[in-house]
Amino acid sequence: MRKMLLVVCVVTLASAAMAQKIDTKWSCSKPSENPMLEVGDVPGHSYALGKGTCAATSSGSGEKSGAYTEFQEIRKTELKNHGYFTVTMDNGDMVYYTYEGTGSTDVKKPLANKWKIVSGTGKHKGITGSGSCTGTPKEDGSADFVCSGTATMAGKAKAAPKS
Repeated sequence: MRKMLLVVCVVTLASAAMAQKIDTKWSCSKPSENPMLEVGDVPGHSYALGKGTCAATSSGSGEKSGAYTEFQEIRKTELKNHGYFTVTMDNGDMVYYTYEGTGSTDVKKPLANKWKIVSGTGKHKGITGSGSCTGTPKEDGSADFVCSGTATMAGKAKAAPKS
């Protein structure tokens, strides 16, 4: 019984040591590309593509900049999106995320998304992780996001962000 308890404790401590907390703030500019198509079934229902860039304004994990490409569905007062976020780390490595989000078309209401890390390059090869972000949209089409979660790399913890 003691050996079993010891093994469980060691495995638990090792797992906890490999995961690193992610807390990153992003400032994302207005989309550089944002074509929109009306669906035509009901007024206010449209599909759009969004593409833009973000800068990490606060990060202890080495995130420098990011670029997003997303699909958006807008229905009068609400929107849903899903996309891909590519992060460039301070050392030049890349970390790749997918995300899904929801929000209001009212810029006074917050945005939210959930993200997953799908891969990375260089020292971040093999990284995995997940978390969420809350966003504050602005009148000019830009937005600020606060993101948190955890990231793990096989045998060694690495942090990486999202939006």
